[in-house]
Amino acid sequence: MSTSTHTPAAPTSGAGASAKAAPVTIAAIQMVAGTRLEENLERAAHWIGEAARQGARLVSLPEYFCLMGHKDTDKLPFAERPGDFGAPIQGLLGRLAREHGIWILGGTLPMALDGAPIPADRVRNTTCVFAPDGTMAARYDKLHLFCYDNGRERYDEARVLEAGETPTTFHAGLPGGPSLHVGLSICYDLRFPELFRAMSFGPGGPLDLISVPAAFTYTTGQAHWELLLRARAVENQAYVIASAQGGTHENGRRTWGHSMIVDPWGEVLACVPEGEGLAIAALDPARIAQVREQLPALQHRRL
Repeated sequence: MSTSTHTPAAPTSGAGASAKAAPVTIAAIQMVAGTRLEENLERAAHWIGEAARQGARLVSLPEYFCLMGHKDTDKLPFAERPGDFGAPIQGLLGRLAREHGIWILGGTLPMALDGAPIPADRVRNTTCVFAPDGTMAARYDKLHLFCYDNGRERYDEARVLEAGETPTTFHAGLPGGPSLHVGLSICYDLRFPELFRAMSFGPGGPLDLISVPAAFTYTTGQAHWELLLRARAVENQAYVIASAQGGTHENGRRTWGHSMIVDPWGEVLACVPEGEGLAIAALDPARIAQVREQLPALQHRRL
């Protein structure tokens, strides 16, 4: 389990965000990314700015916000090396976090393997988290690689992706607000509840917020997306922020969208069904405390 803390420090009691802290506005960005990196980055910058203008202190981007190519291999030339702030994607996210003074959960980008050339035949699918000072506060490499074949649609991420190794959480300190314990996941990870339990019962204490950037297919999203998001929120008594791709892309792929924010009781607080936009809502530490006090399921875990 990888954990990181960014000032101010997180609570050590395992109780999550302080119930006395004021609510904080969070925003999930929905995009319909295309095949041109520069245009996708411009759209991401627009929506990050809009979210900040609406008061969001923590903003999430979707999986593959930077590129949805015609082929899986199209992403390989755009891979970046960890911590390369001179590179287009990480550089932009760090700069925007600093300019707006917000936390940015940076969707995903293709991350080069250690020691591998660029382009190579495999990369990792990586979330980079940027703190309000523009520094990288956490990194998570997607653990579970999507594979699906219904005879009409075929996907196999393992052809170009290497799976990650370690669950990752971090503490997002918000001046004048709560210090949130955030668990990172990506898309297909959503189907593996043991990942979220491991993070919830790890060294950082219960999660306050679960991040799920995604590019769910229309077929699988229609059937399972909201169901799984609400289940993860209820099981872990935590908020969920889920930024998605949502529409028909240049490459012909159709993604489900429905970016949303879900509260610890499983209530959907905000949702963008299709197209670009913002799902924006308040994360209230008192709501987390209330749910856990009224139904202390996290304390009753036996396995």
